[in-house]
Amino acid sequence: MLAKVVELFFGCWHKNYSFPITARAGQRRPEAALATGTYVVCLDCGKEFAYDWKTMKVVEPSTKPAAALAEVETRAA
Repeated sequence: MLAKVVELFFGCWHKNYSFPITARAGQRRPEAALATGTYVVCLDCGKEFAYDWKTMKVVEPSTKPAAALAEVETRAA
């Protein structure tokens, strides 16, 4: 709990993202890409975040868009 408060004030603000990367079949699939199949990386600290192409926004970790998840599952099949 204390570590989260310290990171909130002194940690990375995640303002510089890479271009969205879509994981392909056979490639390493980062945990961030499990939600939507696409992810971005913070260029300052290296943390990966799920990205939704339809809304063109970073997806919160607890949010998994049903449409994007269904699309990933159909591509994987």
